[in-house]
Amino acid sequence: MGRQGDSSARGRTPASGSTAVRKPSAAVYRRRRLFAGGALLLVIALILSGFAIAGGLNGTSEQASSTEPTAGASSATASASPSGGPSSSASPSATAAVTPTPSATPTCNQNLITVSASTDKPAYGPEEKPMLTLKVTNGGTAPCEVNIGTSQMEFLVTSGADRIFSSRDCQAKSEDLVKVIPAGASETANFPWSRNRSVEGCQPVEAKPGGGGAYYIFTAKLGSKASPKAVFQLN
Repeated sequence: MGRQGDSSARGRTPASGSTAVRKPSAAVYRRRRLFAGGALLLVIALILSGFAIAGGLNGTSEQASSTEPTAGASSATASASPSGGPSSSASPSATAAVTPTPSATPTCNQNLITVSASTDKPAYGPEEKPMLTLKVTNGGTAPCEVNIGTSQMEFLVTSGADRIFSSRDCQAKSEDLVKVIPAGASETANFPWSRNRSVEGCQPVEAKPGGGGAYYIFTAKLGSKASPKAVFQLN
């Protein structure tokens, strides 16, 4: 009888090498559920954040792309304004611009064309020939056309009422010479006088002008204009 009791007791002893399986407690299950729930929430949060970032990037790119054409259109409008005409902002200045009054073009005044006479010396020796000079001056403010040809010139020498010499008496031919004399400018013509007498028609004259300190008057003429008298002396 005692052996049977021993054998039954040995029969309840676990076999060598086997492991007893224990079920997790309720606290362990609760911690696992909390961890799994937190991980799931974290994954959901990451997914939502990714969508939000992607949406923000798309919105920024769309805004940039929509802004660029506007800037391009503005520049195109600005560049098109000069070719298309003045802009509205330029209109007031164009309207306010004062048109200058055109100044009158000066015209030639023939009354301001003057003639003067001069000699190269005030007195001459017995063998010296006086150089007679006719000078035409434009005293106006505009250029003038003046005929200064030999057809208009005369070098006249007198002594009191005595007509001594005229360049026209023996002039071979007369010519017209029209020149434009600028305002304030002059033209001159020189005539060397041989101290001889002359008459109209260029007839020979034997008499010579007297010397010995006699005074003579030279008058220069151009057309209807005559110079003041220039006095010189012959010795």
